Amino acid sequence: MIGDTHQEIEDLHWNLGLLQNLEVGLVVVDRDSYICMWNGFMENHSGISASKAVNQNLFSLYPELPVRWLKKKIEAVLLLSNTAYISWEQRPYLFPFKSHRPITGSAHYMYQNVTLSPLSSPTGQIDHIGILIYDVTDNAIAQQKLEAANKQLQSLSRTDGLTGLYNRAYWQECLEKEFDRFARMHETSSVIMFDIDHFKKVNDTYGHQAGDLVIKTIAQTLQQYVRKTDITGRYGGEEYGAILVGTSGENALIFAERIRAAVEATVMEYGEHSLSVTISLGVSQLTQEQDSALSWLEQADQALYKSKQNGRNRVTLFDTEV
Repeated sequence: MIGDTHQEIEDLHWNLGLLQNLEVGLVVVDRDSYICMWNGFMENHSGISASKAVNQNLFSLYPELPVRWLKKKIEAVLLLSNTAYISWEQRPYLFPFKSHRPITGSAHYMYQNVTLSPLSSPTGQIDHIGILIYDVTDNAIAQQKLEAANKQLQSLSRTDGLTGLYNRAYWQECLEKEFDRFARMHETSSVIMFDIDHFKKVNDTYGHQAGDLVIKTIAQTLQQYVRKTDITGRYGGEEYGAILVGTSGENALIFAERIRAAVEATVMEYGEHSLSVTISLGVSQLTQEQDSALSWLEQADQALYKSKQNGRNRVTLFDTEV
């Protein structure tokens, strides 16, 4: 009997030693949130010793904790006798511990997964909760980097490398979506198509690098005038498109005229040369008469062609009666 008691004491000692030295935070609190256990992990990362933490109220000891939110979690675990899990995606951390990971030194705080487990007494009563804190900083940072890389790849797949505008494929996809939105919401939008007048002459006279400068400069001018809701793209070599969301043809005509005047007034320095160009623009308002996004775009192209026919460096609004 004495031997059995000795063995139980020895087992308890080993278990306590194991819990103290876990690479996981362990806090045990009672129903009133008073701390009954505060292991070595918690001591090391909080700077608060177990002798100071035990018998203290958790929320008094750590006022930085989200009190209302965590109390509700604890109450639910006690009431339902079910384990609750908190991932770093839901809340990056519970305890604001500094991160000291050598691989992920850029993290200001330790990312944590948390488990709240009901602990039963020998009588079967659930009077305590074990809070386990897992340091998942390396995994969290790796996942964030992967997500950022995927977003960058997605952005690159949508973006024209020279101008930074959307490329033709994605811009046309946006055009289709706006056409579908109009079918549901009946809120009109307008599309503008424009290109650079006599662009071949720029390339032939000054070279393709000068042509690239002109293309980029006009894209920058366009971006200065559009709203955040508008969608701009490079449609082809020297051709551009802009979808003006929630904009009538008349207002789109005013916008297009501003772009035309701004480009005409722009002087680009290329080596010893000063370059200036003009653009021709066509505008089409989305109405019930177009049966597809393609027909909407074709109307803007027809209006652009009219601008070319009438002497270039001008804006034309598509007239459905012509």
